[in-house]
Amino acid sequence: MLAAVILSGGESKRMGSPKALIPCRGKTFLEHLLEAARHPRISPVIVVLGPHADAIRQAVNLDAINVVINQEWEKGQLSSIQAAVRELQKRDETDGFLLFLVDHPFISARLVDQLVAEFYRSEKPIVLPAFQGKRGHPVIFARRLYEELLAAPLDKGARTVVWAHAGEVLEVPTEEEGVVLNLNDPENLRRALGGA
Repeated sequence: MLAAVILSGGESKRMGSPKALIPCRGKTFLEHLLEAARHPRISPVIVVLGPHADAIRQAVNLDAINVVINQEWEKGQLSSIQAAVRELQKRDETDGFLLFLVDHPFISARLVDQLVAEFYRSEKPIVLPAFQGKRGHPVIFARRLYEELLAAPLDKGARTVVWAHAGEVLEVPTEEEGVVLNLNDPENLRRALGGA
């Protein structure tokens, strides 16, 4: 089984409100990703929260979800990944995890299914989607990379682990632009929804 890790531990300063709770196409960003992460080979689903944890928990039903609070969210995205990895290390059942970013909400269940299938078929330690040659999210990291993720420098992030395994990365071509749509501010969101 693979875990799903949804990162929603940032301050959302540019957006002006918690990105997890932004309504879009009938659901919040977080609800879009929770839906995409429903898969027979995905368990558990972990949501990493930070300064807006209380507001997000009140707005989105996370009762059946494993919630991890990143007390060090100010250290950046990698600190949230590391909080999730430490939680996963307590479990023996995961072969790795899919890393979802809450500001990349337009990920389809079909794409997730394709990435999971390619991970198990290829046995590559890193599997990610690519739209028109540009790498996106979600990214699958195999369990054997957990220690490297924990040791990665906070200022460089998880990409240092991707770089270290450049020859072992499997890119899965996709027509889904959502994998590269980073909706981290109101202008990007407006453009993505056709308001440009």
